[in-house]
Amino acid sequence: MQHDDLASSDALVPVDAGALAPVEQLRRDRQPHLVYLASLTTEKGRRAMRGALDAIAAELGAGSERELDADTVPWHLLRYQHTQAVRAALVAARYAPATVNRMLAALRGVLREARRLGLMSAEDCVAACDLKAARGERLPSGRALSRAEVLALLEVCDRRTRAGARNAALVSLLYGCGLRRAEAVALDCEDYAAGELKVRGKGGKERKAFVGGAAGALDAWLAARSHVDAPALFLPVDRLDRVQARRLTDQAVFDILKRLAVAAGVEGLTPHNMRRTFITELLDRGADPITVQRMAGHAQVTTTQKYDRRGEDVQRRAADLLRLD
Repeated sequence: MQHDDLASSDALVPVDAGALAPVEQLRRDRQPHLVYLASLTTEKGRRAMRGALDAIAAELGAGSERELDADTVPWHLLRYQHTQAVRAALVAARYAPATVNRMLAALRGVLREARRLGLMSAEDCVAACDLKAARGERLPSGRALSRAEVLALLEVCDRRTRAGARNAALVSLLYGCGLRRAEAVALDCEDYAAGELKVRGKGGKERKAFVGGAAGALDAWLAARSHVDAPALFLPVDRLDRVQARRLTDQAVFDILKRLAVAAGVEGLTPHNMRRTFITELLDRGADPITVQRMAGHAQVTTTQKYDRRGEDVQRRAADLLRLD
């Protein structure tokens, strides 16, 4: 049977959760899923892969009286027939192909840790990991903002207040440097000097970002928070406009942008859409794709290309040429 045949509903073989009951309780430092999650370099990555493992566990326990999650699956007992059934179930559940492949990557990672821990033979591990990638494409998520929308976001930042000064600096850096929100909140004051930022990206990789037009807003925020002794660049501001001496969280960045978007009348705004805007505008203005890749902190230029939203505008203008009115 070919792997793709497993995607059809009549080929699904339910996994007997009872048959996977562990024969012994493993110590935490011997549980392959915990070892795998601990090997990931970011908390965001650990949350995402933990969610993927919980989803896989739910599929393993589907149709049985025993509900499973990542902590109750005996991962070291999974074999080829189990992992192929999981792949088929994920495809049948109509997850996006990229989501299925991310889940399968988590599954492979756990199984390989089980092999390294001596809980699984190399032969069983290779067979169980032999999972064909899900294929297909979905329309790209997110969008690029117009220049007018970015300006509208800045206009609703009341720069006479400390919160407004911080928000203006935050919007300016997300747009002008294409920072991920986790990268923005990880910045320290000492990371900014002579118009440059030292950015800590994914996988512990560092890169240099040039502040450019965001320098004015950033300098204004630094002056507004200068009385607070805290290493983090971006800090919370309470309702009385008092700066708090602790690091802003990435969730707080999301909430701040959401409030600004409502005030500015900008729809569909997320922190990552600011990053898409940064990449799209650089490419639209003729920047070399390899240079943009480095500025964005992507490992591959193909990842950068996925953020490019110029094609949508070009197609829209082409469609307007065929008007019948």
